[in-house]
Amino acid sequence: MAPFRHDPERAIDLDLVRCTENAALAAWKWFGKGDKNAADLAAADAMRGMFELIHCKGLVRIGEGRKDDAPGIFMDERLGTWSENAIPAAIAVDPIDGTTLTAKGLPGAISVLAATTCEDFDDDPRPLFPAITCHYMEKIAVGPRVAEHGKIDLDAPIEKNLEVLARILEKKIDDLVAVVLDRPRHEGIVRSLRQAGCRIRAISDGDVAAAIAPSLPNSGVDLYLGIGGSPEAVLSAAAIKCLGGQQLCRMWPKNDDERRRLVTVDGYTEADLKKIWTVEEMAQGDHLIFAATGISDSPMLRGIRVEGHYRVTESILMRARNRTIRRIETHHDVTRKTIRLASTGEEVRI
Repeated sequence: MAPFRHDPERAIDLDLVRCTENAALAAWKWFGKGDKNAADLAAADAMRGMFELIHCKGLVRIGEGRKDDAPGIFMDERLGTWSENAIPAAIAVDPIDGTTLTAKGLPGAISVLAATTCEDFDDDPRPLFPAITCHYMEKIAVGPRVAEHGKIDLDAPIEKNLEVLARILEKKIDDLVAVVLDRPRHEGIVRSLRQAGCRIRAISDGDVAAAIAPSLPNSGVDLYLGIGGSPEAVLSAAAIKCLGGQQLCRMWPKNDDERRRLVTVDGYTEADLKKIWTVEEMAQGDHLIFAATGISDSPMLRGIRVEGHYRVTESILMRARNRTIRRIETHHDVTRKTIRLASTGEEVRI
């Protein structure tokens, strides 16, 4: 009989923080140096290297698409030791959410991953994170107060959703703050928000942290909405579930060719394309862990700081079962700290 563990995520949760710490520190070497691929490659190599030491059977469900010579951690890749009695886990990962931000030395970049484990070692972890193959999704994300007491509708007029937020949060619409990715496709959303009087915080990249922000205390953000990446939607859903907020998403094919591929190749129906996903559907199960480390300052985390011969990281670790949230400040002594690289199997100085 396969082993049974009541609380399997406890066995690996702090090691997952080490994964995002190492990826962030590796990316930091390339911060502001204009080479986003080098930063992404370094972060992915460091994250893989740490995973090689973790006693789990991790299967990547949300990663990056496989491209020739592209850096990253890819869908269906195996992470962990995969040794006997290792904990099976579905993994969603982005070594750097905000590669362009990292390359340009801008705020908002984080290293992030989510994992959900199985109670029974014979269980298949793959269904726990949906592998949504549409490149983009429509999204709206709100915090716990709104999720508990109000109904946000992805199809409702923006003005109606703002009225719901204002009533529940006991604010004027003029005092609400919405985060929107600065993209041409959002011109209509921006116009509607401004006509209603809502304040806008435009971001160039990094919509995982932005979608989570409304669920974080004292973030200064009340709403996230717009069209962003599907992998980022699953990652943010994991954190939002741990925080008690809500995110509604729907696939958004960017053109007719992608719509045809989704139907004829990937097997989606028209009903699937119209389906609205909640955090419960995108991040299933109680054994859910979310970990992230700041590379540069964001509403969620402080970025890496240099203090003498230390590199100081701030990370967040959340678990869905009890909605536990830990903030972890780590001081890494660069005269001693090493990072394991998967590419060489060696420990290297940061």
